[in-house]
Amino acid sequence: MVEIRSIGVMGAGQMGSGIAHVCALAGLDVGLYDIARDRLEACLNVVSANLGRQVASKKITEEQRREALSRIKLLTDLEGFSDTDLVIEAVTENETIKRKALSQLCPELKPGAMIGTNTSSVSITRLAASTDRPERFIGIHFMNPVPVMQLVELVRGIATEDETFEAARNFPAFMVNRILLPMINEAIYVLYEGVGTVDSIDTAMRLGANHPMGPLQLADFIGLDTCLSIMQVLHDGLADSKYRPCPLLVKYVEAGWLGRKTQRGFYDYRGATPIPTR
Repeated sequence: MVEIRSIGVMGAGQMGSGIAHVCALAGLDVGLYDIARDRLEACLNVVSANLGRQVASKKITEEQRREALSRIKLLTDLEGFSDTDLVIEAVTENETIKRKALSQLCPELKPGAMIGTNTSSVSITRLAASTDRPERFIGIHFMNPVPVMQLVELVRGIATEDETFEAARNFPAFMVNRILLPMINEAIYVLYEGVGTVDSIDTAMRLGANHPMGPLQLADFIGLDTCLSIMQVLHDGLADSKYRPCPLLVKYVEAGWLGRKTQRGFYDYRGATPIPTR
């Protein structure tokens, strides 16, 4: 079985930074790729700040923080992945963009390298078909925020070999999203139909179901555009009306109210305290 010692991460966004963080902290060499140097540097600053918070809360030592940061190499050229054991794609949750990124990646990899995708909803089999190594392709779905969440889903495509699965499993239809996103979508329907307010819905789920945050607050954290994209993939792929995105979710995304990253979603984050927008 292939031993994974070096990791590549395609995409220096929120998920990419988290994956780089946990991999470097686990002692792996990490190549972090993005086409924009400023995004890479911003991503490294995020990783450094998050590691600093772990030091402050005594989860790790300052020496571990420094060592983790030293393992991360910033890349603006895919050739930097030429000797990498596993590259994890973490670009925008859009199948066309992902397939293009994967097709560009493959020529730069060594023959035995594995490819993982952090997609939360797109078919692993379809993505694998856009590569030159579907048997070495697997879904490795990290939960957000990556340094905090303790679950990683491994998802096979139809061609994924046992060796690839076992190698990925030893590396420190997406079941979670099929449960989580319809719950969030239904919470939005409850708001849309006037059954409850943002505050009452989130409070009810925190107190009544013991959730650490309410579904609308969680949707803002994930990003409403990401929530909508996942619901659309589930609806199109499974052809079940229970996955139909709520019209209110669509309207928020059309308005550019995407949650925390745009300062407005189901809550307005522009002040000292988040205020419900409905």
